Amino acid sequence: MKDNVRVNVIVNLIRTFVLTILSFVTFPWVCRALEDTVLGSYSWALTFVSYFLILAKIGIPNFAVRECVKVRDDKEKLSNKVQVLFILQGIATIGSFVIMSIIVFAVPDLHSKNITDMSALIFILSLNFLTGAFSFEWVFIALEKQFYMAVRSIVTLTISAMLIIIFVTNPSDVYIYAFISISVTITTSIANCIYITRFISFRKTMPYDFKQYAKPLAVLFTLTLTLSLYNQTDTFILGFIDKSKAAVGAYSVGIKGIDIIIGVLSNLGTVFIPRSAYYYSKEDKRFFKNLTKYSANICFFIVIPAIVTMIILAKPICSLISGNSDLTNNIDGGYNDSYLVLIALAMMMLTYSLGEIIYGQVLLPMKQEKYYLYALLVGVVINAFFSVLLGKFVFKDHPAIGVAIGTVTTDIAIFIFLAIKTWKWVKHALFNKNTLKLLLGGVLLALSSLLFYFVTPMIFKSLGAEWLYLIEIALVVVFGAIIYIISLLIMKEDLVYSFVRHRKGISNEA
Repeated sequence: MKDNVRVNVIVNLIRTFVLTILSFVTFPWVCRALEDTVLGSYSWALTFVSYFLILAKIGIPNFAVRECVKVRDDKEKLSNKVQVLFILQGIATIGSFVIMSIIVFAVPDLHSKNITDMSALIFILSLNFLTGAFSFEWVFIALEKQFYMAVRSIVTLTISAMLIIIFVTNPSDVYIYAFISISVTITTSIANCIYITRFISFRKTMPYDFKQYAKPLAVLFTLTLTLSLYNQTDTFILGFIDKSKAAVGAYSVGIKGIDIIIGVLSNLGTVFIPRSAYYYSKEDKRFFKNLTKYSANICFFIVIPAIVTMIILAKPICSLISGNSDLTNNIDGGYNDSYLVLIALAMMMLTYSLGEIIYGQVLLPMKQEKYYLYALLVGVVINAFFSVLLGKFVFKDHPAIGVAIGTVTTDIAIFIFLAIKTWKWVKHALFNKNTLKLLLGGVLLALSSLLFYFVTPMIFKSLGAEWLYLIEIALVVVFGAIIYIISLLIMKEDLVYSFVRHRKGISNEA
């Protein structure tokens, strides 16, 4: 079991590492090309469309993984489930698009052409969920086809990155950028439709039972919609607070690093969620608990150094991403609050990722997702309240910072609630000697990173800002990583030391 999970984790990490590099290449390019106001408009339109994407999915992806795992060894039953869920998602997708179209034509602000044609941008981006109905990604997650998903993602996103660099060069290219972005979903759906025929038959051989899915899908749809509201509340409210959308652009830059780390761990959920569902359905509680501990271990291992380095390197990172060499200068190119947004949101990488582990690997297999729904419903209200209060009144000249503080405060509260509700299952995963070792490794990383951060400008003071920032980031990341890994090896931290034992085992067998 553990070796199979380890292989899937490694494949997924390679995939995520490559995609992260591509993101760090393309996003700074886009920031420079579109500039803060147009990027803010794009981000707001994407947020608007995302609500209807959730409506189109009606909670199917997570539910489908859980259901398909149960019958993945029976092709006929698996095919029947896929057919039923596809029909339901198809109906929901059409309904979602109709509702979105009515709202776009009914709300005058969505026809604003001050900077960009918002309605045109929304309709272009809506192709994401129209074609997404044919992606069947949940089938491949349930079947644990990690290698296929990794290769497909790397190829499609590499081509997309090349097209962005070639064709997106100024603010007027925002529509081209939108087309290229949705082309990834279209290409993915085509590839998946071709490949899925190896595992699924679309010939009807069993009656369709839609009623059995009504109640669980209603709960999961409500949960997914609430989660989307929670995730997008900050951007959505910020767009109304700042009519120019420049603050949304600054927020988008600041949250980029946070989103990447959360995305890494969310992608790892495609490895752990089907396994957790499988072991819980087989009443194998020992493996179920061990899997939760293993995934939490990986989360701490990745997030602790990410928090340290992003807080220390917030200004260089946001400067390089945005193309603004002096983020303390309110005249120089916008994105001025982005590095403070990054610092404020850093802790969210840990709380949000652990919250997703509790939901996907504990509550979902146990069919107790209602507790996650309760937490998010309260979280949406609290987040909206604090975002408006802090963004509009307390930090009225820097609304992005106020919204960021409100968001991270809410997320910490949600995580605490989830941890309390699932204490029996997660206490061994969250609080143990190994977590303490990772925290000590993080302290050593912080001390070494601060040393390089302050010494580098003294040594390379003759260089320009961008080169100085690049060298600073490189030194902190490379030497910090070496110190972090060596310290964990010395302390015999479980994850790092397991690879050493594994290699020794292979050598002894040879």
